This record gives sequence, C-alpha cells and structure tokens, in this order.
Amino acid sequence: MATSLSNSPYSLLFHPPSSQKQRYHNSRNPILRVLVSNVIGKMKRRMKALRNDKVNAEFDFEVGKQLYLGMDFGTSGARYALIDKEGNIHAEGKRVYPLFMNKETVDWLQSWKVTLFALLKDVPVSLRSTVVSISIDGTSATTIILDSKTGESFCKPFLYNESCPEALPSVKSIAPANHTVCSGYSTLCKLVSWWNSDNSTKESAVLLHQADWLLWLLHGKLGVSDYNNALKVGYDPEVESYPPWLLSQPYSRVLPSIQPPGTAIGALKESIRTDYGFPKNCVICTGTTDSIAAFLAARANQPGKAVTSLGSTLAIKLLSTRRVEDARFGVYSHRLDDKWLVGGASNTGGAVLRQIFTDEQLEKLSEQINPAEPSPFDYYPLQGVGERFPVADPKMEPRLHPRPASDVEYLHGILESIARIEAKGYSLLKDLGATPVEEVFTAGGGSKNEKWIKIRERVLGLPVSKALQTEAAYGAALLAMKGVTE
Repeated sequence: MATSLSNSPYSLLFHPPSSQKQRYHNSRNPILRVLVSNVIGKMKRRMKALRNDKVNAEFDFEVGKQLYLGMDFGTSGARYALIDKEGNIHAEGKRVYPLFMNKETVDWLQSWKVTLFALLKDVPVSLRSTVVSISIDGTSATTIILDSKTGESFCKPFLYNESCPEALPSVKSIAPANHTVCSGYSTLCKLVSWWNSDNSTKESAVLLHQADWLLWLLHGKLGVSDYNNALKVGYDPEVESYPPWLLSQPYSRVLPSIQPPGTAIGALKESIRTDYGFPKNCVICTGTTDSIAAFLAARANQPGKAVTSLGSTLAIKLLSTRRVEDARFGVYSHRLDDKWLVGGASNTGGAVLRQIFTDEQLEKLSEQINPAEPSPFDYYPLQGVGERFPVADPKMEPRLHPRPASDVEYLHGILESIARIEAKGYSLLKDLGATPVEEVFTAGGGSKNEKWIKIRERVLGLPVSKALQTEAAYGAALLAMKGVTE
C-alpha cells in the first residue's frame, strides 16, 4: 500500500531541525557542569553496552545515536551526508572522481568504486558505529551490464548523457507512442544497443543502474534496483511490474528485480563492516536517481510544490496527483509513494553562463541588476545545438544575440530568458494534465543568486525560494532512514 508523504520518513524534510548553533547556545548556562557530568555518565554506560556488543539508540548524539548515511554520485563527483531521525546533519563531505584510464577511455567503474570507499572512510570514525542504514543515488539512465557469474562488466558503462540512436527504431516499434523509453538516451535504448552489438554470451547478463551497482558492492545481492532508476528501462511503477511489451523481448531476462526506493535489501557485507567499523545491524537500502534525491531534500511535500534545479542545465520537478508522460516534450513522471514527480530537463542553464562569464563576474554583475525591471532581450541560451524540454527540437540553435554594450544588461537578459524557459516548462506540465504549480523551491548553484530568484518570481508569478536542503546526499540519507523505520 502506498505511504502518504506526510506520514513517512520523508516528512522530516518538511519540519526543519533545530540548528546545532542553537543547541550549543542552550548548553552555555549555569548548569553546564551538571550536563557534563551526565554526558560522562552516559559515555560510561555506552562503553559498557559496546563491550556487551549492544547498540543503544537512545543515547544522545554526544555519545552516539542511530544515524543514516546517504551518498550522492553525480556527474563529476560524489557527496555524503549523515543525519539523525530529526534530520540534523552530523557529518558531510565530498570527493571528486579520480580518473583511471583503460586504454584511451576513462575507467568509470574503477573511479566510482574508489570514490565509494573513500566516502565510507571519510565518515568520522567516532560515528561509524552508529550508522544503521545506507542508501545511494546515482545519475539517471547510467547503465551497467554485468556478468552475474563473475561480477565483471561486459562493456564500459553507458553514461547518462550517451545516446544510442541506432536502437531507437527498435524501441519505438515495441513501446507505446511517446513513452519515456522512446529516446536515444533511455536505459532501454542502451540495453538494446548492447544486445544487438555485443557477441558475448548473454545468458548470465544482468543490467544495473549506477546506484544499483554501487549498492551491490556493499550488500552483494546482484540484480536489485528501484522503480525510479528503472523508469527509463520501461518499468511501470503504477502497476509495479515490467509491461508485457517489454517482457516479451529476449533481452528482458537481464532486467533487475525492482523495489520501492528506500527498501532494505540486506546487511552490509561483513568484510566492509569490520574493515570500516560499521555495526552488525547496518542495512543497505535501495536508492534513487540524483534529481529525485535532490527533490526529497528540498521539502516539497504537497501537490503543486515544485523544485527547479539550476545547475549546469535547468531541470524542473513538480509534485502531482496525476501521472503525466510525453516523450515528444521530454516529459516523464517518477513515482513518489502515492504521488508523482512530473518534470523535464532543458539544455539551458548554468553551463551557458559559464561560457560567457566567470564566477566572479556573475556575482558582481548580478549585484547591479534591478530584478523588478523586465529585460527587453529575448534569448534562448544553449551550450550547443538542440533542446530537450520544454521544446523538443534537436536542431534548435542557441540564441544569444544581440549583445548590448552593458554586461549587466546582457546577464539580466540571459537570466530572464532562462526564467521564461522555466515558466514555459511549468505551463506545459499544466497543459499536459499535471497539478498546477503553486510554489517553487530552488536547488543547484543558481539558488545562490538572490537577484535571479527575484527575476524568476516576477516571470513565474509565483513564490520562489531557496530550498532549505539542496544536496542530493541528504535525500539519499532520508531513503536510508526510510528503509529501517517503516
């Protein structure tokens, strides 16, 4: 049975925890010595419990409590966040992927694996014994095909931004019109491309997504995924099964079994547990995609609430009571408990800004913009040719001219033009039947630009604010909590 967001561990997103600053401030009072004495007493009892191989989750943070570890594997690096039941962050960190080369290509599997264990090592030693669950998010449609007998990959990973257009006609011939898989970037197109071109023995093959593969390294049960990552391979989260048109294909036997995100899979491998000092009861849970983990972190809990991610590209996700999908516009829906995350991703965004301005210029020029004044310039900022959403046109050319003499006016025009694209995206979702947007939270690097937020409020005609939590690792930690508390 579907779980209501307001009654699930996701609800922690919607009730901001008290800050550590306030907690420490409250501790500075005349009874400090009594508190210190109590802490010492708890530490002694804690040590006794550890000697008896017991973990008492009721101890205060100073002496250890149950914590939940989330890891986010993005496009260029990975982060971790360690939270408690109240949603307080007790530790966090990040790593850039080391680049290991295999002949003339990057060995991404090795890079991700090394980063995974580096993040585990980065978790403070004093907190590892209190980590009771772990979950991971990864980039959507990053696809790995393994030999289930050996665990070795049959080929290099298909990355999230790799297209397999040669497989698209075959996929379109079996899938419903305008289905999410009807894109060269879909996981299914990548699977079909490998199936038709690889001469390896396919009987033992199994498909995993990036998050699945990383989690497998921790729990050892090959062939488990979640319904968010599996959407672009054709899984139907509404009926909770692969559709007949997919199951009838010979390559369907490589598809993983599917669980809801944040479902306990199994215990952390004993060798990893003992090497790193995690407890015996540490559980590994199914993950999700990076964009959904970021949405979870943003506390957008009611239909009509949305999150716009202003990173290298612009991505929008809207919580809706209705599922909406249309590949013609790059629109698809992810399931989130009993509701749907409807959205799409444009090729406009921060990467275009960085082609033109430095970070220092962006900051100084933005300060001089009057966000209440509309810009007369109408641009369509793209890095290169082609757009995915809200206009699906692979031949669309960037439009960044005319350029005024004033850099302030030029930046103002670009920021406002991106805001118009965002507004058109939300309007399209409404036209397709999604719940109308009522409020927008902002994540990503663009969320730091207050002038841009004001511009977007005016263009969208909606309240826009920075999300209280913007890191996908925080959302992954919430899934880890969900896996052991539901």
